[in-house]
Amino acid sequence: MKKLNILYTMFFIFCATHTVVAQNQELIRISDSLAMIPPLVNTNPGKKYNAKNLDYGMTIGIERTPGGRIWACWVGGGDNANAFFVLAWSDDEGKKWTKTKVVIDPHDESLPLKRRTIVGQLWTDPLGRLWLFFDQAMTYYDGRSGNWYTLCENPDSENPVWSEPVYLGIGCTLQKPTVMSSGEWVLPVSIWPRSRMDILLEKGWKENPLKGAHPELDAKRGAHVMVSTDQGTTWEFRGMVKYPSPSFDEHLTIEKKDGSWWMTARTGVGIWQSYSTDKGFTWTEPEKYQEHVNSRHFILRLKSGNLLLVRHGMPDEQLKSRSHLRAFISTDDGKTWSGNLLLDERSGVSYPTGFQTPDGYIYISYDHQRTREGDVLMARFTEEDILEGKIISERGDLGMRISKPGRVKKSAANIAARKKNKMKK
Repeated sequence: MKKLNILYTMFFIFCATHTVVAQNQELIRISDSLAMIPPLVNTNPGKKYNAKNLDYGMTIGIERTPGGRIWACWVGGGDNANAFFVLAWSDDEGKKWTKTKVVIDPHDESLPLKRRTIVGQLWTDPLGRLWLFFDQAMTYYDGRSGNWYTLCENPDSENPVWSEPVYLGIGCTLQKPTVMSSGEWVLPVSIWPRSRMDILLEKGWKENPLKGAHPELDAKRGAHVMVSTDQGTTWEFRGMVKYPSPSFDEHLTIEKKDGSWWMTARTGVGIWQSYSTDKGFTWTEPEKYQEHVNSRHFILRLKSGNLLLVRHGMPDEQLKSRSHLRAFISTDDGKTWSGNLLLDERSGVSYPTGFQTPDGYIYISYDHQRTREGDVLMARFTEEDILEGKIISERGDLGMRISKPGRVKKSAANIAARKKNKMKK
């Protein structure tokens, strides 16, 4: 009888486990389907999405159009499953900004899980079209994410028209594409590590309910490039790099003067690099490039032929936190860096990205204290400013504000952060 009871117990455990697994697989199937529904590109968002009604700010991208308009995109909702995109523009070089003009917010309270947009970038292509790359996923990370774009062919208009979202493939894009001398457009795409599924969980969760999703992608998790040979009509995956201690990759690709492609990426152990000499199909074994705090960096080929680097601290300095955002110039294709323009020394500044205008000015957007202050800021400077280590140009300026959320002090994350800080004191 005792043996029979044990068998019954094992049977019931098996049935219960089988039921849980089946339910989990069904949730994953439903989640995958919901993540593939194209979101609305909302060009009439209303007051709900204006800065004064938001409670969070994390910069995503900034770009200039052929007519001189500056578009900026940032995250509202939080660095979590509540995230969505808001966009605004400036027609006076960043002095004044419009109210929110475009929103991508895929949330729907009827869904079994939250659906968010948190990674993306703005980019003006050589044809003058403005691209908004954005991702969409269930929960903070569902094991794959989906990479999308919407395209605007009249970005200087009073009534810009954005295309229906187009699905590119799995992964997400945070850095701008690069136009190579061959005419190829190279888009960085990251497929995050599985460990990202169990961070920033919903309140009360012990683990992500989609935790077991997409094991077939585990060998593909890393820093990829997609390439277009037809000016963005189609894109295809080429090679990839698996960096050590990966978090979000946030990689970018630069064409070296010798024709090779140079990829640098964020890791938990500094900025790492890899090279390709066959147009991105294969890449060298990754190696450390610079010490760096675990955060985004930005490199851009300037019109002079020099390279711009924006990072935290001095080259090869390992700061303890995200502070001292600095700009440097390289005249030898990234071997050495000179100049030192301090953009912002405060703690909690991060995520630089930007562009250069035809007259040589460099624009960099970044954020400050996303949860406590939510500031999305901009710096404008020249190569000469960097080399002098201070603003000497006529229109150079630092700390220009793009947006500040009006309800940031009332957010749950802000209140929790203040309580935590008070306990430390």
